[in-house]
Amino acid sequence: MDVSVASWLVIAIAIAAANLPFFNDKVFALVPATWRRKPLIVRLAEMVVLYFVVGAVGIALEGYIGNRFTQTWEFFAISACLFLVLGFPGFIVRYLRKSHD
Repeated sequence: MDVSVASWLVIAIAIAAANLPFFNDKVFALVPATWRRKPLIVRLAEMVVLYFVVGAVGIALEGYIGNRFTQTWEFFAISACLFLVLGFPGFIVRYLRKSHD
């Protein structure tokens, strides 16, 4: 796999994972829940778990391509903020868009 393809694959997975909690009311889009609408805290907890899943995919692809680089706390802080920004469209659709009923 080429480095460019792996990079775009991680970005595409991150976009999908960051928006997944906002576009359905199931936990991780698999487990039906008992509540009518999923609470925001559950959606944010899903985002944290999905952040680590995307990070694991990125680490695996980086190891498959070649040497893995060591990352410091700055990398994780920036990537977590970027993951939140990638989830912003789903947040807008779920909470801020007006319903035209």
